[in-house]
Amino acid sequence: MSLQWRGKWALITGASAGIGVALANELAAGGTNLVLTARRQKRLEELAHSLEAKYKIKSLVFAADLTETSGPEKIYDFTREQKIEVELLINNAGFGAYGELHTVEARRLLDMVQVNCSAVVYLTRLFLPAMVERRSGGVLILASTAAFQAVPYISTYAATKAFDLLFAEGLAEEMKPYGIHVCALCPGSTESEFHVVAGQEKFMRKAETAEKVARTGLAALAAGRSYVVSGLGNYLGAWGERLVPRRMVTRIAGNIFKPRKD
Repeated sequence: MSLQWRGKWALITGASAGIGVALANELAAGGTNLVLTARRQKRLEELAHSLEAKYKIKSLVFAADLTETSGPEKIYDFTREQKIEVELLINNAGFGAYGELHTVEARRLLDMVQVNCSAVVYLTRLFLPAMVERRSGGVLILASTAAFQAVPYISTYAATKAFDLLFAEGLAEEMKPYGIHVCALCPGSTESEFHVVAGQEKFMRKAETAEKVARTGLAALAAGRSYVVSGLGNYLGAWGERLVPRRMVTRIAGNIFKPRKD
């Protein structure tokens, strides 16, 4: 599945951990050259050196903070300076925050919207024109099974992922005439640092491996699908919700995620 990008360049945001690392490994195994970006320079460098040694690919790292509005443009300018044509853009960076909205730091909520939504739009807008001109390219956007419903206590996160899903689906249709594939990858619980950062460790259940999620996303993008839910159980859960009143779905989710008093 990743062989179609052999010898080409892919850019992965949030490449220092979890699904980002898995996507980098999967693509490198298929011979794809990589631009790896995240905030943690040392982690990026360690990953790049490992992939270069193992798969004999080219890689570049660029530390950037996507909570900054200038982050996407800095990444784009870096690729221009390196004279790299990005054939595959993977908007993987994102984070969540658990708790009642009024207890979560306002800055963290706004940063979440910036990283999960605004940076995704901006990066896509920056790299898309060259893909349109070449009549080839791909954009993979990390959404979530949370995109299919409201989820109390991670309300802002779920809303940002609904945005990502709808953005990807709409853009996929727009880009068809240009031969460009766009796909939203919707994983459920995944073995990564995400739940620790979000403060949701106790809600991890039946987590898929990041490697499995990465393979699922890349295969769906290569096949021209506009979205994919990773895991049969997650797929059935996401679509089974459509048979139940929305208010009931939200209430059930609220009961699951409601903070428990120790």
